[in-house]
Amino acid sequence: MSDGASRGLTVWLTGLPGSGKTTSATFLLEHLAASGMLAASLDGDVLRTGISSDLGFSDEDRDENVRRAGEIALLLAQQGSVVVVSLVSPRRAARDAVRERHAARSIGFLEVHVAAPLEVCEARDPKALYRRAREGSLAHMTGVDDPYEAPLTPELVLQTDRLSEAATGALLTDAIMLSLKERD
Repeated sequence: MSDGASRGLTVWLTGLPGSGKTTSATFLLEHLAASGMLAASLDGDVLRTGISSDLGFSDEDRDENVRRAGEIALLLAQQGSVVVVSLVSPRRAARDAVRERHAARSIGFLEVHVAAPLEVCEARDPKALYRRAREGSLAHMTGVDDPYEAPLTPELVLQTDRLSEAATGALLTDAIMLSLKERD
């Protein structure tokens, strides 16, 4: 096995809250585990309760949250894991900086835009974030009073409003497995 083949990969799922990032990540991680692959998950909600619990929701804090997740992903991918990051990561420049760090270490980075219209995300609203933001009890809500900058050239776009959960997960899994085969 060549050095490049032994290295892992970071799959960065970005999108509005409620777009389906965590659901897509869960599906992918289950498939990777069933395939016997070393895989790790970095979920935005989990990171916010631990390593990023000291951060707020200013642009600077959001960028720092993305940077921290990117550094953890890089460390795990360097050890051979497929790291699935599900994080709103609303600012394009912060995501691009993570991509550049991966490129500098010759670690694969796949940006996946988990896309659904704002209206669909609001209708899903699994954590009642949009409702709270519209009521005025939650500030800095991405998509409501803070912008989300969609990727310009992601490796994959998952239109979760047009596909079933199973179809979305299968599409994501197929794309990641193909990417891993191409790296061998």
